[in-house]
Amino acid sequence: MPGVSDQTDRALTHLLQQRQSKDRVPGICAGVVRDGAMLWQQTVGSADIVSPGRPPTDDTQFLIASISKTFTAVLVMALRDEGRLTLDDPVERHIPESKHGGITIRQMLSHVTGMQREPVGDVWDVLRYPDRVGLVDGWNEAERILKPHHRWHYSNLVYSMLGEVVTRLDGRDWIDSVRARILEPLGMKRTTLGFTGERAVGYYVPPFTDVPVVEPVLDIAAMASAGGLASTLHDLATWGAFIAEPTDEVLSPDTLEEMCQPQIMADLERWQLAWGLGFMLVRADDRIFVGHTGGMPGHITGLFVQRKARTAGITLMNATSAPDPAELAVELATYVLDNEPATPEAWTPGTTVPAELDGALGRWYSEGAAFDFAVRAGRLEARGEKLPAHKPPSVFVKVGDDLYRTESGRETGELLRLTRDETGTVVKMNWATYVVTREPYAFGEWL
Repeated sequence: MPGVSDQTDRALTHLLQQRQSKDRVPGICAGVVRDGAMLWQQTVGSADIVSPGRPPTDDTQFLIASISKTFTAVLVMALRDEGRLTLDDPVERHIPESKHGGITIRQMLSHVTGMQREPVGDVWDVLRYPDRVGLVDGWNEAERILKPHHRWHYSNLVYSMLGEVVTRLDGRDWIDSVRARILEPLGMKRTTLGFTGERAVGYYVPPFTDVPVVEPVLDIAAMASAGGLASTLHDLATWGAFIAEPTDEVLSPDTLEEMCQPQIMADLERWQLAWGLGFMLVRADDRIFVGHTGGMPGHITGLFVQRKARTAGITLMNATSAPDPAELAVELATYVLDNEPATPEAWTPGTTVPAELDGALGRWYSEGAAFDFAVRAGRLEARGEKLPAHKPPSVFVKVGDDLYRTESGRETGELLRLTRDETGTVVKMNWATYVVTREPYAFGEWL
């Protein structure tokens, strides 16, 4: 397979075939993406058992279900960046009919509102879903079962309401906002509201027979923003590449990074799953993967991205009961990261050292610990002597004469102030107000 070694191709294909056989999934389509390109892809089984042996392709649509929530979250954050809302806005600011006061957009994005999981009316029992009016009316009838931000509690109802917020602020249906703001700029032509064109048939495989039952295709109406999209392996590769390296045309990279910051721990037993602003944050050993799973009748899907390595794992399955899509997607990506590491970027020499930093470079001490201040690519950095190799240095941006803001790393957001003597020599610095000196001192000894 182009992009990976024969050994990796065999191992990943074997893993896919093993899961398909063990869990009796009619068809699986999976891939690994790196640097925006499909590195590996494979399909097993059948897209439709009426045509056995005809596997799904990278253009076969599956219902991606709750992966749709990541699109909704990106729309909300884009509106935030445009000044149309803030994350601390209560939902009634944008939906005045709401009778649940004080629920914020931030809480909604990270599933910490305490609201019940589904719209009223046993929608997954009767398979009837609310329109926009019914959604808001039902929201007001719904129960707030937990205290806000007390603990994580997943809610399709809440993400349906976020879709209503998008519709009202953007002046068009949620799906039209998705098309205009995300799908068209990224060229995702096969991501649609429900199925269009070639699709995988969804099945339920009963536990005591091997005869699959065709699942119904549902129109979930006003719940579309929580789970209404269909997509393909090819399009989800594009979405995974965007999550790894966003484009300003859709969303600022800084905002996407903000969305990946943990808001609450969802897995209280092992701390392997947290939630950001619309994204699941899965810890696998020493790596964090960002993404989402999806589940609809007959379709189980997962997309997870290791952003630092710009590598994504994708899995699409046409079965109601299937392997854990997060686990499978992460396992595929992890195997590639472990066995097909990307070639390190070549070191590029710098061209300038800002003159005002001449006296600030080298080893300094604060609170008894050593820090090395250096210029890399024209910017001031600081790395603690005992900083683990996997942690990045602090990076500073100049905000005034002898004044710098910590842009990333240790003490992000804090100021670094340089103090000079009468000759102009830097004699000390203050970082987050702590004194930084050329020689180690005990507290008070510097005075």
